[in-house]
Amino acid sequence: MKLLSFILLLLIAAMQYPLWYGKASWLKVWQVDQDVVAARGNNLILQNRNNKLEAEVNDLKQGFEAIEERARSDLGMIKEGEILFQIVRNTPSQPSQ
Repeated sequence: MKLLSFILLLLIAAMQYPLWYGKASWLKVWQVDQDVVAARGNNLILQNRNNKLEAEVNDLKQGFEAIEERARSDLGMIKEGEILFQIVRNTPSQPSQ
């Protein structure tokens, strides 16, 4: 009877091996699940970025206000007849030691 129990225990252990360490083991399934969660988070970040870029493209296609704002902020352009005042702040220099 002890031999039969021992053989059954070995068979159960042999059947468990592929479940834990085989090609489609629980450990690999868990790792793939973690990869999917990380990829979904990355996709969400990229989707938000794409939505912002799409809104900016639509603004640039549909209105001159967005183009004008972009030219003023990025290129420092001014309209004809406008006067640009630039405020330069003096930063105190640190004494040399």
